[in-house]
Amino acid sequence: MPEPMNSAPQLAGQRCRCLRSKEMFIHVEHDPRIPSMGSGIFWCIHTHNCLGPDGRAAEPDECKPGRSCFDPL
Repeated sequence: MPEPMNSAPQLAGQRCRCLRSKEMFIHVEHDPRIPSMGSGIFWCIHTHNCLGPDGRAAEPDECKPGRSCFDPL
């Protein structure tokens, strides 16, 4: 399965491998001249919904080191 494309300003090592968005299923060439138009819809592969196993939101800015369910790339 391809890794999710992330428009959030996080470093690759700080992304959680369990965070998903529908953008990871769109296979197009990345063009740096076009700004990201992220859907803003994310889910956790542990729970298959918008909340992680700890009950907190599954979002790029929330799924980070220090969270009990965080699994770095």
